[in-house]
Amino acid sequence: MPPGAAPIIAKWIDYFQCEFKISKNRATKLGDYRHPYKNLGHKISVNNDLNAYAFLVTTVHEFAHLLTWNDHKNKVKPHGAEWKHNFKRMMAPFIEQQIFPNDVQQAIVSYLNNPSAASCTDLKLSRALKKHDLPKDASRLEELPLDAVFTIKDGRQFRKGEKLRKRYRCLCLTNGNVYLFNPLAEVTLAATGT
Repeated sequence: MPPGAAPIIAKWIDYFQCEFKISKNRATKLGDYRHPYKNLGHKISVNNDLNAYAFLVTTVHEFAHLLTWNDHKNKVKPHGAEWKHNFKRMMAPFIEQQIFPNDVQQAIVSYLNNPSAASCTDLKLSRALKKHDLPKDASRLEELPLDAVFTIKDGRQFRKGEKLRKRYRCLCLTNGNVYLFNPLAEVTLAATGT
């Protein structure tokens, strides 16, 4: 995480007596919060493959769950008004100290108007965070031209189709099925089209 954020997060871990774990990459989530159960306390895990700024946003997201649990237990929605209030409140010191680069800070301030269950569903914030990822051989789907052939991590090939409201309609060349892809999906342009 950004060095300026570490003392605040360390205080939170100590104050809430939270087990904080850096996890291997999980395809389905960036982080996780588990409330106290039996003799075990709060547990937060955050994926190890996130860039420093995405790691911090995810960490704050999970601590907002912890604070919401402490205030309301399971009597409120996981990403309801109470969680949104806590997320905004917990993000404030990082915004005030300008921990984030300008592009990320602007996207976070915009996102804070109505934070959603996952930061990756906010395309503006997700784009700003992904700019700070380490370079890879992958491209974002939205960067490829219409009808481009690309592969995903499991090796299946697709042809990029038209954009519907928010996602691209893509034909799987392996099985003929149509799938909807997030514009920010990381794909690899195929060497030759079919």
